[in-house]
Amino acid sequence: MRARRCDFHTHTTLSDGELLPMELIRRAAAKDHRAIALTDHTSFSNLEFVIGAVTRDCKKADAWGIEAIPGVELTHVPVRYIDDAVRKSRKAGAEIIVIHGETPVEPVEKGTDHEAVSNPDVDILAHPGMISIDDVELAAKNDVYLEITCRKGHSLANGHVAALAREAKAKLVINTDAHSPEELSTMEFANTVARGASMTPEEVRSALVTIPEELLKRLRRL
Repeated sequence: MRARRCDFHTHTTLSDGELLPMELIRRAAAKDHRAIALTDHTSFSNLEFVIGAVTRDCKKADAWGIEAIPGVELTHVPVRYIDDAVRKSRKAGAEIIVIHGETPVEPVEKGTDHEAVSNPDVDILAHPGMISIDDVELAAKNDVYLEITCRKGHSLANGHVAALAREAKAKLVINTDAHSPEELSTMEFANTVARGASMTPEEVRSALVTIPEELLKRLRRL
């Protein structure tokens, strides 16, 4: 059976994306995506509103044969409050929780990566930047997936993340962090990004097929 694209990190007009949630879902369905998670930037100021709004559109996506998953990307939350934000997001209905990691192109508070991978209720640490081997080992222990990102700037550390994940046997997913329809990637482009991070063909298949299936099962979407 032909593998179909799963993307667990995208943005809509509810944060800094270009499309309404429903249109982003439609665009992904038209590109033959199997699943898409809508993970707008959130913090304590807007997480209940964003999760509620996205969920209403995700519930209608069955019309197009795509799994549309309401989630959040907790962004620039102070380290000491990350666990609280995760709890509040789950309570508000977020099915998938992404933490905005210590990308090399933004002033994310040091310690964010560590706090994210220490919490087993976090699903994905996005663009972790120059994450330490100790934190990658924690991610493996707590079953937090590390992101290989297709997004410019954030992707500068992809090779570092992939190498440490290999060493620690941590799990990787390949996401777009899409803010516009053009940034929704095909399987072919995601493969190119992964190979550019020196991932082996086996590692690429795991990140594009095996791990997404595992995550969908975790979310009870399979």
